[in-house]
Amino acid sequence: MHYEDSLAPDLEPALTTKPAPTTKPDNVPPKFWDPAKGQVRTDALLRAYLDLERRSSAMVKPSSPDGVPDSPDQYQISHSHPDLASCMAVNQRLHDAGFTRQQAQLVYDLAHDCLLPLVDKSGQDADISHLQQHFGGEARWRQVAPQLAAWGKKNLPAGAYDALAATPDGVKILHRLMGSGEPSLGRVPAPQDEASSEEQLKKML
Repeated sequence: MHYEDSLAPDLEPALTTKPAPTTKPDNVPPKFWDPAKGQVRTDALLRAYLDLERRSSAMVKPSSPDGVPDSPDQYQISHSHPDLASCMAVNQRLHDAGFTRQQAQLVYDLAHDCLLPLVDKSGQDADISHLQQHFGGEARWRQVAPQLAAWGKKNLPAGAYDALAATPDGVKILHRLMGSGEPSLGRVPAPQDEASSEEQLKKML
């Protein structure tokens, strides 16, 4: 018997036995695993990569004018009210959240449209409450307010009356002027007379 013949019975099982199927690694998603072949589905993996690359290229790039700036101080915020000017603390939070320039501007615009009226109303309510307390209660203020308005519009230049009526301190001054028995400052259309009236008012104040 030849030497090769003596090895044939031992080699034959090794050549004919199929390899055991490989189990899926834990870090491979099921959609990328072929259980029949026991290997990674390279075709599915390639399609997923191409789709991800396509989506990434369609996203707004940080370097574009409409993208996320490199730092929060690069937001170019426009505003129409001093209380809603660009705030670095707010911009920092917007930048941390990945807001683009347009999105950051929208936040400020919404604050102007929605929050500012509430702030103004809150300030007006506080002023009225202060005046009610100063004049002895709500009922008393309801009596005094129209009297002040009538006297101020009749005796003061329009600009002076508007300035005094805009603040609680101005209303108090208006009340003192009305109660002091001072003669009318006059509201005549001539510019020189109105200027004289304003000078007279300044001296009284």
